[in-house]
Amino acid sequence: FQPKYVFAAIEAGCAAVRVNPGNIKQFDDKVREIAKAAKDHGTPIRIGVNAGSLDRRLLQKYGKATPEALVESALWEASLFEEHDFRDIKISVKHNDPVVMIEAYRQLAAQCDYPLHLGVTEAGPAFQGTIKSAVAFGALLSEGIGDTIRVSLSAPPVEEVKVGNQILESLNLKQRGLEIVSCPSCGRAQVDVYKLAEEVTAGLTGMEVPLRVAVMGCVVNGPGEAREADLGVASGNGKGQIFVKGEVIKTVPESKIVETLIEEAMKLAEKMEAEGVMSGEPTVAVAG
Repeated sequence: FQPKYVFAAIEAGCAAVRVNPGNIKQFDDKVREIAKAAKDHGTPIRIGVNAGSLDRRLLQKYGKATPEALVESALWEASLFEEHDFRDIKISVKHNDPVVMIEAYRQLAAQCDYPLHLGVTEAGPAFQGTIKSAVAFGALLSEGIGDTIRVSLSAPPVEEVKVGNQILESLNLKQRGLEIVSCPSCGRAQVDVYKLAEEVTAGLTGMEVPLRVAVMGCVVNGPGEAREADLGVASGNGKGQIFVKGEVIKTVPESKIVETLIEEAMKLAEKMEAEGVMSGEPTVAVAG
């Protein structure tokens, strides 16, 4: 908001600084100084345009924070730094509406080659913000648009990191860790899917090897899901068949399913760690 803090951040050795043309005071006459300081220290700059603080001149031109307004603001500011031979830049054009945000980044990607930092700004409370971020990031990243991301939630920062990691894992852009794949409520369910999923998650949380756990609730999809996984259970009629590498190794009572799964998962994890297999996509399925 005030140029003095940009210089202070650069002098302090911050990995990068962010400036917003819409709300930084006296910005126009500070570009040369900011560019020189950043270049002297090797500090990248993120040009961060936000819908809530768009330059007043562009608001008058477009009437509101449209995708075109966000993109024009970002490219205008980039051109100011380019005039001073500074191009160590990445750009963000954040909006609280995923539809507007997606279109803005698509237009920006078509008009420049700078790295893009994705974000749905002021996305809201944890549930709403997670949905908005997943929709927007999924659409753009699947198109190859975006180099870094920021999940913005009205929640503790650690929750933002968890959501961001899960989005990247879901798109295979980050090594998968523990993943629970579970079915919704269904008339075919013969086990308490909700309870089973929660207990398996709690029992396997903390494992460093990537594990996929599919918690299914009926015998229709269960055996197939379990066979496709490294470790799985197909349950029904008060019992569960335990699968390892697609083969049934034992049948246990429903009350022993979670305990047995965790025990077999620990064996697999130990074997993988001993073999140095800490990447890839081993899977666990808990199916009904």
